[in-house]
Amino acid sequence: MICRRGSVYLVGAGIGDPDLITVRGMKLLQQADTVIHDRLIPIELLEYCRESVKIIDVGKYPEHHRISQSEINELLVERAKLGDIVVRLKGGDPFVFGRGQEEVEACRFANIPCHVVPGVSSAIAGPSAAGIPVTSRGVARSFTVVTGQTAAELEKHSLDYQAMAHTDTVVLLMARKNLRSITTGLIESGRDPETPVACIERAMFSDQRVTYSSLYGIADQVDQLEFANPMVTIIGNVATQVNPDLVEWPQETNEHYFSLEFGE
Repeated sequence: MICRRGSVYLVGAGIGDPDLITVRGMKLLQQADTVIHDRLIPIELLEYCRESVKIIDVGKYPEHHRISQSEINELLVERAKLGDIVVRLKGGDPFVFGRGQEEVEACRFANIPCHVVPGVSSAIAGPSAAGIPVTSRGVARSFTVVTGQTAAELEKHSLDYQAMAHTDTVVLLMARKNLRSITTGLIESGRDPETPVACIERAMFSDQRVTYSSLYGIADQVDQLEFANPMVTIIGNVATQVNPDLVEWPQETNEHYFSLEFGE
């Protein structure tokens, strides 16, 4: 594959397991002059870079952004203007709550060629990692992916709880902090409190954990187990469709893995 000098590539790294990056994404990573990466990428992927590569960590942490999005945009443009092949390595898929569009626009404004390489999104791979289908014949014909934003953002951009309450499957990303308020909003909007829910912590990483409860009880459950980000939450009857035979990761499980307990 021939790459243009002075270009930016937004590459989806997939989640957890480094093998989930696409073939094209891996080839670009091996050719990159500069790699600018997020916090949640499989860090092992950086071992495939050339020795001369410049690696820049711009990962954002909850309540703490070491570098702003506008500064990241400027960094992409700056490195590309030096003639570098710049790989912007992002967890999951660049366009699923990854602010990829903002980075594309920044490059276009600066007349920098920018290309998107899709990645495996945690919205799909997270449930799959626990053997949970987001759709299942006779169980769920639709699914909605929602970001669990900060409290201030929730007030500014209210979630459509009525629509979510009537969707077969709801997948929540980045919702650890606001899980209780979101589940409460769904119940108040008519969703059955006994709706099955699964939460996957660090999906496809070696220390993945999975727990199950009801819509009413899941917030208490994850608090008790001290689940932390990154966490994917699946709400709907598909959470009972677990097929352990489909799961290849993690290699070691814990007492909560495939512990199917719903309700009180």
